[in-house]
Amino acid sequence: MRILVTGYGGFLGSAICRQLLQAGHSVSGLARHHYPDLAAIGVRTIAADLRNREAVMDACRGMEAVIHTAAKAGVWGDWQEYYQINTLATESVIEGCRKHQVGSLVYSSSPSVTFDGHHQSGIDESVPYPTKWLCHYPHSKALAEQKVLAADDAARGFRTVALRPHLIWGQDDPHLIPRLIDRCQAGRLACIGNGKNRIDTVHVEAAAEAHRLALDVLGRQPEKAAGKAYFITDGDPIECWKWITMILEKAGLKAPRKRIPLFMAYSIGACLEVGFKALGRKDEPPMTRFVAKQLGLDHYFSIAAAQRALDYHPKTNRSNLLEAMESWLKHLTKSRSPK
Repeated sequence: MRILVTGYGGFLGSAICRQLLQAGHSVSGLARHHYPDLAAIGVRTIAADLRNREAVMDACRGMEAVIHTAAKAGVWGDWQEYYQINTLATESVIEGCRKHQVGSLVYSSSPSVTFDGHHQSGIDESVPYPTKWLCHYPHSKALAEQKVLAADDAARGFRTVALRPHLIWGQDDPHLIPRLIDRCQAGRLACIGNGKNRIDTVHVEAAAEAHRLALDVLGRQPEKAAGKAYFITDGDPIECWKWITMILEKAGLKAPRKRIPLFMAYSIGACLEVGFKALGRKDEPPMTRFVAKQLGLDHYFSIAAAQRALDYHPKTNRSNLLEAMESWLKHLTKSRSPK
């Protein structure tokens, strides 16, 4: 197939590209920047900003399928920027698919689109979207997800699906693990709550495989999966602080003993948000309400629907994969050590 991957240079997007190429597909990648390493293995690169509606729509020309991973992540920033990049750009992708008769669209969403500030303990896709949001990222992603699912149209031969991978991790992760190591080394890391809250994660290769499987199902048996969202995880919930400790130990660091009650972390986050906004600061506060809740509450999910509809059965061995990552983790620690 001829497949367009938006955000192809990202952690997830690049893993998807590699898997698609290995499966024999023709892959084009859309991003603001050029990624020579992916071009070298066969990705046809397209440079464009997601906010350029015409460029995004034109990138869909000649494609049989689109995997839309590009997004603005984070827990802090301007609403308009999140809305333009995450919501309006997704509308452009949908319109581009319709205009150029693309048959399938797989959207990379997030479990945070269902987060209402309370425990999420083994929930499934029947949980509704919240009515209040703790930050702009999940809100803008939820709006985009709803547009993707509403666009599914069997009569016109345009089938869509949304995947919700949670806490993507693995070697060369540019986001979660470096942030964790930085905070630990700066003395700004603490256990929120009792640390016993259970969370889900998903290895980057398993998350990429889920996208490939979804694309395959949309092509072969769309009635099994189209028009729906699916949680994507490793299928093995773990206590939050235990997971953090495992990563830090492999990185050659010691997990701090400092603990902060959840209500206190939430209050600190709320105060910092007010203060940063009042001062007009663009940098992210050291704590926010969303981060406090994510660190102190359960957020693990049932993947039964993905198992049934997508034949998604992850075989992730967390301990073995961390063992294989040890050299990279220790190098990361050394390279980011405060001077």
